[in-house]
Amino acid sequence: MSKGISRASSWHFTDDMHSMNKPEGEPTPSPDATTPNIYPTHSASPLIIGPDGLRPVWRFAMYIVLWRALQFLLGVFLHHLGPHVHPAIWLDLIEESGRFVAVALPALVLGRLERRTFGAYGLPRRDAFGGLFWIGAAWGLAAITLLLLVLRGAGAFYFGRLALHGPRILKFALFWGVFFLIVGFFEEFLFRGYTLFTASSAIHFWPAAILLSAWFGAVHLENQGENPIGALAAGVIGLFFCLTIRRTGNLWFAIGFHASWDWAESYLYSVPDSGGTVPGHLLSSSLRGPLWLTGGPVGPEGSVLLFVLIGLLWVVFDRVYPGGRVCGGT
Repeated sequence: MSKGISRASSWHFTDDMHSMNKPEGEPTPSPDATTPNIYPTHSASPLIIGPDGLRPVWRFAMYIVLWRALQFLLGVFLHHLGPHVHPAIWLDLIEESGRFVAVALPALVLGRLERRTFGAYGLPRRDAFGGLFWIGAAWGLAAITLLLLVLRGAGAFYFGRLALHGPRILKFALFWGVFFLIVGFFEEFLFRGYTLFTASSAIHFWPAAILLSAWFGAVHLENQGENPIGALAAGVIGLFFCLTIRRTGNLWFAIGFHASWDWAESYLYSVPDSGGTVPGHLLSSSLRGPLWLTGGPVGPEGSVLLFVLIGLLWVVFDRVYPGGRVCGGT
């Protein structure tokens, strides 16, 4: 979840286009340094077609329909493929990869119709796996480590012993690293990529961020073992990710944070993640104590301490990235 800052963006492109229509000699106002955002601002438009083409609500609806259609096709494909793939974790990897394709492909199609590059929706190639991604990964690892160290100090978390040995340690570390990286791409782009870009053009950035974060939290209730506290925590984390996008201008910091958090939580520290545990985890760790503190079967994301952690992350990120930098492009 912050790196590789550049100046070219769809935000600046829009401003330049408006400045072309100003009388000669009239100064062009600079973008507000406190709102470094590639996501467009709200503008009034007719019911179907507006000044910029198809109204955002219809673009959003088209995206969801295309995504759900591809999800359905993916389900059919996996149903026929499943009996032939062993072990089952490889099928999980294929499924997550298909899910990312299902959210990225509609954006590519609609981007052509909207005359925008794919990078305009939060994944500019110039910043791919650059500084922002790795700083985000470091933040994610540090955040989950801090949370579990506090739980250890409270006598609610125990590292246990190694559950893997020899080459299996590296083998599963790499597998789950790739797996959770794809999860990060899928979930961040679905909830904070094309959807956030498009919704922001209709109802402004923060109202869109709140609604999409609520959706992000709600879908976690579909996970077996999840509970309302864990779902609320996921929504709060999603809102923090929206802050990182607002300040950095793209998704790379959020993807790095998301991937490293999930990897460390599930593999490195081997605790439940949103109600589930993964095979091939590193430690025989355990959580002991009241559910409000440990999160119980939900894992640390169900702990009340997570809300304190996210509040701390918000304050620190706000200080480190106060605004004024914009990313975007191709």
